[in-house]
Amino acid sequence: MSEPPVSNASVTNAIDVRGLTKRFGTNEVLKGIDFTVADREVVCVIGPSGSGKSTLLRCINRLDEPTSGEIFIQGIDICDENTDLNDVRRRIGMVFQQFNLFPHLTALANVSVAQRKVLKRSRDDAERIAREHLETVGLAEKADSYPSQLSGGQQQRVAIARALAMDPEIMLFDEVTSALDPELVGDVLAVMRDLAAGGMTMMVVTHEMPFARQVADRVVFMADGVVVESGPPDQVLGAPRQARTQQFLRKVENR
Repeated sequence: MSEPPVSNASVTNAIDVRGLTKRFGTNEVLKGIDFTVADREVVCVIGPSGSGKSTLLRCINRLDEPTSGEIFIQGIDICDENTDLNDVRRRIGMVFQQFNLFPHLTALANVSVAQRKVLKRSRDDAERIAREHLETVGLAEKADSYPSQLSGGQQQRVAIARALAMDPEIMLFDEVTSALDPELVGDVLAVMRDLAAGGMTMMVVTHEMPFARQVADRVVFMADGVVVESGPPDQVLGAPRQARTQQFLRKVENR
């Protein structure tokens, strides 16, 4: 196989997005986004509904097809037709707002199945690794439980274990707590805190401001399809420079 196209930027960036636009019909959701995530960096993306946060995340994994622009993952141009997209995707774990577990499979089987089908691991190896990651997310005792027997927070932690079992180098989280009851949010965020502390490169679309303040190396505020402000949490959340950021945070704090 030929070498994948490589960015001329420093490959220390795990994610490098340049001039990204995305239209759905006449609706331009992303309007020329420039965005980077460095290796081992945790970036939290915040902003109002409809600002383009989730679309940006989905474009980075090519789940949504960019209209124009460039996306590099660890220096590899994933929009180039010569790139093995499936190979690049194996480096990226993604956890969605909805858990997307197979209802007819146990937690252990949900975490094992992609390892066997995609990574071609044996059943024994896949189940051993699945048990390790269920333990990582605090659910070792739920290995034989079906999704219907788990709370929403537990299902989301199984989804995180499933992503981690694929040995990703980058993790993308898309509003992973927004479908959960408030009392279930803490356990999921605790798992994400542990991942960040362990040096996982993470891009997190979230509305959990305390989590962003505590865990992020950088906070990015998006509105109306553009990056309005980006910087350390203390600056963006504590002393935002842009009026649009200030307006958003006032509304969030007054809820």
